[in-house]
Amino acid sequence: MCVMATDNLYIPPKPLSLWSVVALARVLWKGDGNLLELLPAAAYRFDVGNLGYSRRSTVLFNDPDTVREIMRDAEGVFPKSDLMVSALEHLIGDSIFVTDGARWKRQRAMIDPAFSHMRISHAFTAMQSAVDEHLMSLRDKANSGEVFSLDLAMSHLTADIICRTVFSTPLQSGVAVDVFEDFTLFEKSAVQVDVLRLIFKPAWSEFPQPPEVLNACERIRHHLGVLVDSHLDDPSGFDDIASSVIAAHDRDTGEPFSRKELIDQLGVFFLAGHETTASVLTWAFYVLADQPQWRERLRDEIGQVVGEGRMTFEHTRQLPLTKAFFKETLRLYPPITFMPRVATRETTIGGRRLRKGALVMVAPWTLHRHAKWWADPHAFRPERFLPEHEKELVQGAYIPFGQGPHTCVGAGFAQTESVLILAE
Repeated sequence: MCVMATDNLYIPPKPLSLWSVVALARVLWKGDGNLLELLPAAAYRFDVGNLGYSRRSTVLFNDPDTVREIMRDAEGVFPKSDLMVSALEHLIGDSIFVTDGARWKRQRAMIDPAFSHMRISHAFTAMQSAVDEHLMSLRDKANSGEVFSLDLAMSHLTADIICRTVFSTPLQSGVAVDVFEDFTLFEKSAVQVDVLRLIFKPAWSEFPQPPEVLNACERIRHHLGVLVDSHLDDPSGFDDIASSVIAAHDRDTGEPFSRKELIDQLGVFFLAGHETTASVLTWAFYVLADQPQWRERLRDEIGQVVGEGRMTFEHTRQLPLTKAFFKETLRLYPPITFMPRVATRETTIGGRRLRKGALVMVAPWTLHRHAKWWADPHAFRPERFLPEHEKELVQGAYIPFGQGPHTCVGAGFAQTESVLILAE
C-alpha cells in the first residue's frame, strides 16, 4: 500500500500492481485468496484481458458498454458465478443475491417496495437513533483517550442500523449480538476464492466450506429465524423493513415468502448491508483524518445546511459536497470488488470469444480506476461528483451498486445512511 501526493493531487493508499506471475506468487504465499492483489497494472488499462491462465479461464471486462451487456444479460448466458453461489448458499440459500432469471424477478418485485423512498425516510429515525448512541460512545473514547478500531466501530454502527431498521431491534439485544458475531466469523473464514482451485478445477466444481463456516451459517440462520418468528407471531406489532418483506406477495400467485425464504432474503440485508457500508466509511474517515482541508470543507457545508439543529432526512439530500465526498470514496474503495458471472455456454461478447464455464469478471475496482475513463484515476477528487460535473463522467464507468436490473436494492438506503453518518 502507498500514499502519495503528486502535483497537489492526493493519492490515498492502493495495492501495488505487480507483474502477473509475481502477483500470483505473492497471493499464494499469503494464502488469503485476495484476488485484488492478483490484478496486474495492465488491468487498469485494457478493455478486456485475461486474469492469469487457468483450466476454466478468467476474463476481466473494463469496457462500460460490454459491462452493461453482461450485467443486463438479456439472453441468460451470464448468471451469477458458481464460485459466489457456493460461497454464500449455506448462509443465504436461494436469495436475491445469488438467484437469476424468473426466480430473481419474482423476489426483486416483492422486495423492492421495502426499500422505496418512503420506506427509507420512514427508517431514518431508527438510523438516527443508532448514530446518536454511537456518537456518545465515540465521545467517551475521545475524552478518555481510548484506542479503538475504526473499522470495527463502523461495522458495529452499520450492523446496529440494519438491526434497528430491518428488525426494530438494537444490536445490543442478545439475538442481534449473536448474529453479528457469527457474521464476523463467516466473513473472515468463508472460502470465497481458493486460488489453486480456481486455477486447476473446472467450472461448477464443488468448493467445500470449512466446518466452522458451516456451523456459523447454521447459527446465523437460527438467530435470523428467531427475529423472523417474532414478526410472524405479532404481524401488527412492527413497522419496519422486515414487516414490509413479510407483507409482500407474489403479484401472479398472491403467495407471500415462506419462512425459509424470509430468512434467505433478510440474511442478505445483513450480509450486504453492514460490512460493505462500514468498509467505505472506514476509508472516508481515514481520508478525513489525513486531509484536514476536506474536514473543514465538509464541516462548513454541514454547518450551513443543518446549523445547530437536528439532522433530518431532507438534510441528507441537501449536502452536495458531502455526497460527492462519499461517492469519490466509493469510487476508489468499492466494497464489492468483483461481480463475477459465468458463461453457461460458448459465446462471444465485447469481441472476446468465451468457452463454456469461463469466469466473466466485472470489477468495479478496475473500472473505477481505469485510465481510459477517469482523469487522474487514482487521485481523490470529490469535485468530479458535484452536480455540475457529473454530466462529464463516462456513463457506465461507475457501478458501485451494480447496474441495470441487478442494481443493489439497498443503494438508496446505503447512501442515505452514509451521508448521515459522515455529516454527524
